[in-house]
Amino acid sequence: MSIFEKIIGNLNDKREWKAMEARAQSLPSEYHNAYKAIQKYMWTIGGLTDWRSMSRIFNGILDLFEEGAAEDKKVTELTGDDVAAFCDELVKDEKTWQDKYRIKLNDTIGRN
Repeated sequence: MSIFEKIIGNLNDKREWKAMEARAQSLPSEYHNAYKAIQKYMWTIGGLTDWRSMSRIFNGILDLFEEGAAEDKKVTELTGDDVAAFCDELVKDEKTWQDKYRIKLNDTIGRN
């Protein structure tokens, strides 16, 4: 089972994920490509541990991108030139897999 399958386990969550992906697909190519790159970055840096947080963040990005596309803005006008910093700011208060594994390691060692 992949991390994605662990996070998005139930049918309603899968439907919501597919709806988000459809929204992303309907964006202009600059925005769609940026959204996919942001997704990849978010998964690579450790990913979020719960579906609600992930859904809220990705839906927020889609809302921002849809509005920016309607106003004919460039992606970096919305995110800033440092897109990674933009992403990091979005997840700074969220629990990541790295946080989860860090706690697990400390708990494991602390029991010995």
